[in-house]
Amino acid sequence: MPRRKGFLDESGAGALETSLDALYERRGLPQFELSALLAAAYGGGLGFGSPRLFANFVGSVDGVVALPAAGESGQIVSRGSEADRFVMGLLRACADAVIVGAGTFRKAPGHLWHAEAIYPAAAKLFAETRSRLGLRPRPPLVLVTGSGALDTTQPAVRDAIIVTTPAGKARLARVPSTTRVLVLGSSTIPLGGLLARLHAEGLRVLLTEGGPSLVAGLVAEKLLDELFVTVSPSLFGRFADDRRKSLAEGVDLSGTPLELLTVRRDGSHLFLRYALGERPR
Repeated sequence: MPRRKGFLDESGAGALETSLDALYERRGLPQFELSALLAAAYGGGLGFGSPRLFANFVGSVDGVVALPAAGESGQIVSRGSEADRFVMGLLRACADAVIVGAGTFRKAPGHLWHAEAIYPAAAKLFAETRSRLGLRPRPPLVLVTGSGALDTTQPAVRDAIIVTTPAGKARLARVPSTTRVLVLGSSTIPLGGLLARLHAEGLRVLLTEGGPSLVAGLVAEKLLDELFVTVSPSLFGRFADDRRKSLAEGVDLSGTPLELLTVRRDGSHLFLRYALGERPR
């Protein structure tokens, strides 16, 4: 398939500098109404049943998704892949809300978990997609913290839903008036209860961007429906106590089976989509 690079968006104001090659797609997957330009950039359609919880990660060939150094790991692990940023933006554009754990939040100071924040060139197309899907202009951030140890002055907190425990709420510093604090459980946050609460509020197609401990917990409780993984052409290696993390940390998942749904490629980066458990609805 010929590569298509630098085609203009519908306003003529910017360019989508990526176009994924579709290598495999299982028949019968849900399809949202994407613009022709987004579908061309993604290499085909994308859609989800409802309710649906899906995760998105970028990892090295040897499975490293998070590094101990200060700062967000994704850009390092992905080797600055523009295609990876585009896919992140598209998944955010399709989600009712984005769920992240406190560790992921702390490593990305100043970031906003909006589609256009990670891939500005497609901002207009992402906004159009959300309008077509009947979604609010931006997905709310659902920030999960058992301890309440957060910098509540970060801009992403302003319109977030902070989910915490009673002890975490007591520890939280003053939060903006636009922030909601939702207390669930006692000493730990019941992930099933969290999803049920979000579904009851109409937030049914949910994206989580981690971290590894949160996603491991969701898989262990059979709550995660799908997994998107960008495999970056890089190797990091592991050694004892290096604090490098794999996609799922801290839980024995006993070889949880996955079903391959799609494979896309950009150069030497692979973009994989899997289903967990039952086939997609």
